[in-house]
Amino acid sequence: MIIYNINQAGFADHAQFIASPNFDERPTDNDSGKNTEINLIVIHNISLPPGQYGGNGIIELFTNRLNPDEHPYYAQVHSYKVSAHFLIRRNGALLQFVSCLNRAWHAGQSNWQGRERCNDFSVGIELEGSDFEAFEPVQYLTLNNLIAAISNTYPIQSIVGHSDIAPDRKTDPGPYFDWQQIKNKR
Repeated sequence: MIIYNINQAGFADHAQFIASPNFDERPTDNDSGKNTEINLIVIHNISLPPGQYGGNGIIELFTNRLNPDEHPYYAQVHSYKVSAHFLIRRNGALLQFVSCLNRAWHAGQSNWQGRERCNDFSVGIELEGSDFEAFEPVQYLTLNNLIAAISNTYPIQSIVGHSDIAPDRKTDPGPYFDWQQIKNKR
């Protein structure tokens, strides 16, 4: 079992880092003058092409290198400028695209407990998967270890799904995501 830690630069040790250009600085909190406090974890699912696992489609999407001619679905999404902080593959491997200290572009138009723009104060974790089948046990193991590391570093108050913060437009992590598997529920 791998135990993760988040360093002062916002990177998880033991994660494969692949730099995404799709991020910016977190906004400054007007009261403190510091960057907005990170207190939310958002769980997503993704597969590219949809329902297929193990390829480079997700990496290529998050790094703006997705070839629109490679798959019909890619023609629809290749120009999206999106990312997440982390991706957990079906085999439990952890990839990181953006430092936790920066704002990854994973949530889009969103709201949590009356606060708009969840990207400002959240860490986004993508699970390689879909709304149509169960996630792998090893993914939950990696996810729980990553949640523990993030929670030990930042004052996390809630762990939610993308569907919780954007219910009119998103369904992930989907009906097969087992919230009972999450040890640090908030």
